[in-house]
Amino acid sequence: MTESEPTPVSFGRRISDLAAERPEAVALIFEPRPGGGRARVFSWADVERRSLQIAGLMHRRGVGQDAMVIVGLPNSPEHVFASLAAWKLGAGVLPLRWDLPEWERNRLIEVVKPRLVCGDWNEIPAARLSRVQLAASTEAPAEPLEDRIADPARAIASSGSTGLPKIIVKPGPGQGVPGAESGPFERDPEKAARSELVLSPLYHTNGFFIAHAALFGGDRVVLMERFDAAQAVDLIERHRIQNVTMVPTMLQRIARLPDLETRDFSSIEFVLQGGATCPGWLVRRWIELVGPESFVMSYGSTEGIGLAMISGAEWLDHPGSVGKAQDSEVRILDESGRSVSIGVIGEIFMRPTTDDAPGFEYVGAAPPKRSDEGFTSVGDMGWLDEGGYLFIADRRQDMIISGGANIFPAEVEAALSEHPEVFDCVVIGLPDEDWGHRVHALIHPRDADRPPSNTELRAHCRARLAAFKVPKAFEIVEHLPRTEAGKLNRSGLVTERSDETP
Repeated sequence: MTESEPTPVSFGRRISDLAAERPEAVALIFEPRPGGGRARVFSWADVERRSLQIAGLMHRRGVGQDAMVIVGLPNSPEHVFASLAAWKLGAGVLPLRWDLPEWERNRLIEVVKPRLVCGDWNEIPAARLSRVQLAASTEAPAEPLEDRIADPARAIASSGSTGLPKIIVKPGPGQGVPGAESGPFERDPEKAARSELVLSPLYHTNGFFIAHAALFGGDRVVLMERFDAAQAVDLIERHRIQNVTMVPTMLQRIARLPDLETRDFSSIEFVLQGGATCPGWLVRRWIELVGPESFVMSYGSTEGIGLAMISGAEWLDHPGSVGKAQDSEVRILDESGRSVSIGVIGEIFMRPTTDDAPGFEYVGAAPPKRSDEGFTSVGDMGWLDEGGYLFIADRRQDMIISGGANIFPAEVEAALSEHPEVFDCVVIGLPDEDWGHRVHALIHPRDADRPPSNTELRAHCRARLAAFKVPKAFEIVEHLPRTEAGKLNRSGLVTERSDETP
């Protein structure tokens, strides 16, 4: 007798099943920012009840099969419950930043045409559920619903470093097989639930996907209201966290904590890095903290065109790499669409190799580049070595051409980040009559009263970079306007400074 294929379960039904199996077990812990009050703890029965209550509110506002719901809330239990409620009704979910500028918010709403917006935005052309209304629904009926499958179930807004928003829709049903591999973590239904720390904003693909994948897998989610390096380490110790996903900015801020050597990371099984390339010194620091097999780096995109991964142990033999392609193929092409030689920088194109790989659609933006063979690029530059290991240079749109030479900001930023007095930095290209563009570094110092001097920073860079890559100027700033996901609007930084005299 052949084994039958496992039966997929809808996102909404999965929560109902877990609530029936382990009603009193802890599913979600919400940790407010430091000084923001006590943690809020929810069992699986609580999560089911709250999502059903909010689903009732949504249904009365016209949400049903194939509708789209925008969740424009800060990290909170209500964000999680609203997303689950929409899925229970067969609707798709688009998480958005709650603090979007009005022009961007209105443009996205016009493009998406949601049936409902969960958030505190006023004067919008859609039905709305405010945070107060969501919080006040605790006494509402929690009536069981007919099982429905959303399709599409997920969409994510992305603006990259350009500041121009687009919607990435992931076609495909909102269902999965419990216990199947999900991302880098295999979830065995026979084993005890893991603890997953979610410290990215839920409007970002890292936070949203990791949180809901963990819940679908039956794991316990510890959700931070807002990333704070010291609080994140406290939570890892307190909750015996096993899995956590971070972008390099988060990794760096934790690595700079003064008492890190005395902290307990023994519970950690996986620290997954994504979102951007990681400087070599930072990789080595985290390998020291959690071990080479527990630190995993990845390269991918919200579009899901392909994935590369590498463990810390493998990285030590291939420093700087983001690994080999996983269930996908990679090509490095020149501007004419021809493959480049090994070690030569070109544009990265990827293609999934699995038949069931989901596609994607852009809403409100032109489709990305595709090769004749079906490979897709999201604009990143890089190269392959002889062993097929992928290395990332930078995004094509961020590359600086100065005096005819190509300079990748990520390389310069990695060198600057090694300086012990640099808390954060970003490198941009400013228009220049002589050079075309000049390399300009913005420095957020560790100590604002004693920032490193231009001479010190220039010497530091010259020891690590070719002379033409060393910034022509260093600008000390009080802070860099990163989003909670660690993103920067580079084009905006350039515009602000493009008329300045060098």
